[in-house]
Amino acid sequence: MKNNPPSLPNSLIEAVRYFADADRCFEFVKDLRWADGPVTCPRCECERVSFLTTRKLWKCLGCKRQFSLKVGTIFENSSLGFDKWLPAIWLIANAKNGISSHELGRSLGVTQKTAWFMNHRIRLAMGSGTFQKLSGTVETDETYIGGLAKNMHVVDRKRKIHGTGGTDKVAIHGALERGGPVVATVIDSVSAKTLQESIRAWVESGATVYTDQATAYVGLGRDYDHFSVNHGTGEYVSGDVHTNGIENFWSLYKRAWKGTYTHNARKHTNRYVDERAFSYNNRESNDLERMVAVTSAVSGKRLTYSDLKA
Repeated sequence: MKNNPPSLPNSLIEAVRYFADADRCFEFVKDLRWADGPVTCPRCECERVSFLTTRKLWKCLGCKRQFSLKVGTIFENSSLGFDKWLPAIWLIANAKNGISSHELGRSLGVTQKTAWFMNHRIRLAMGSGTFQKLSGTVETDETYIGGLAKNMHVVDRKRKIHGTGGTDKVAIHGALERGGPVVATVIDSVSAKTLQESIRAWVESGATVYTDQATAYVGLGRDYDHFSVNHGTGEYVSGDVHTNGIENFWSLYKRAWKGTYTHNARKHTNRYVDERAFSYNNRESNDLERMVAVTSAVSGKRLTYSDLKA
């Protein structure tokens, strides 16, 4: 889609104008949702459906129930029209350092609470449900997210900080295929069992894996060509062996976290990680392509406000 048809938007202002038309929005989302086949019922997956033109609803001839374009997607039960949802996806998919709920709310003319809910639903669509295992040369590393002790009031420091390093912070583990995608997730611990289980789930056996010299990575040589650099002695690059790529992703993530979000609850961190991974993995795409990629992935990812706040 590098050479976009003239009718499709290429910038934010064009997107706002393009998606101001309700019928155009409807066709745009419908074509992406069922791009590979006919419209199917989201409840029973029956392909025998009839379209009620006056109400823009389908009726399933299998389960006899009606459904809208929003049912079974991140849009379900939202009173907002696609004229707000689609520009919101455009904004979030193309924000290099993320976009806060306050800024999104001001841009769309909705409350901060509504924008916060929209933000998380769109981040959910950005998450990759399945992916091809990483191969070739893969860098893997872990990082921590949390407030810096030096920036805290002494009272808060005593209450929150109970150790050194990553204690009381959220641990995130990631892997980057050189010249390919990044994958990352929140983990409960940085034990050898946890880290190596993630690596074996993400990386093809026989691949070349580069790490730092943490003891948690000892034993990877049984399944991979494993090499490491010793950051403790100041060694960061040894020939082709380094973890600079995955550490660059951490710096991009933390730039958004510190500059835009400033804080997020642990239970929501994975969605923020998915958002930054999506941005990184689609960095070569143009704005329309990123927006289309997110909109194409809205099905089967419903998120209710009660689940979000639970």
